[in-house]
Amino acid sequence: MTETLPATRAEYCVIACADAWRGNGEVLASPMGAIPSFGARLARRTFSPDLLLTDGEAVLVGPDGQPEGWLPYRQHLALVTGGKRHVMMGASQLDRFGNQNISCIGDWQRPARQLLGVRGAPVNSVNHPVSYWVPRHSPRVFVAKVDMICGVGYDSAAAAGPSATRYHRIPRVVTDLAVLDFETPDRAMRLASVHPGVTVGQVQEATGFPLVLPDEVPHTREPTAAELRLIRDVIDPEGRRDREVPAA
Repeated sequence: MTETLPATRAEYCVIACADAWRGNGEVLASPMGAIPSFGARLARRTFSPDLLLTDGEAVLVGPDGQPEGWLPYRQHLALVTGGKRHVMMGASQLDRFGNQNISCIGDWQRPARQLLGVRGAPVNSVNHPVSYWVPRHSPRVFVAKVDMICGVGYDSAAAAGPSATRYHRIPRVVTDLAVLDFETPDRAMRLASVHPGVTVGQVQEATGFPLVLPDEVPHTREPTAAELRLIRDVIDPEGRRDREVPAA
């Protein structure tokens, strides 16, 4: 049976993403990427049944993808600007205080590389919780200072004042190596857990700035047998998760 097979690295990533929405209540989960999407659906089916899922356009859907209701644009905006949404975005760069860049690499006026663009990152990050998913943890992503601030980090939000800090929160960053958060006095990035088979040294080597390290760094929690069954047999029977995060 599938439950007897050990969890893969990709399945630990799904679990870590799902836990980002634990205890969120009735908020709109907006995952970006395959593994975050599987995590949101798993959370909805298990410990966060009040989560709202969307097709990404105008329909609220159930955990099986079937329509549950209509989400008009005005209602979507109300959720976005009132703290009732939790996005898990990607990042081309992230720094130690959670500033995110998805716009360009290099100087803004003459970038070495043009990326996706700022898009909704500033509005998302100051109006509701934003977590991040990074499928390849490397010093190119985790940099001392981002080339351009798109998603607002803790230091930038504090500098902007109460209008930026009211709903600003970065619950977690999930990567193919670890889970990171900002549960520190100065809101600097902390290593919260490492996935099984990964060492603290490997994570620090793949990070372009010193991480805050607790006295004991735990492993990312084990998925339950029921969670593994849902991931493998219901949510992602085609195994798309393993294409995003191959076996270690």
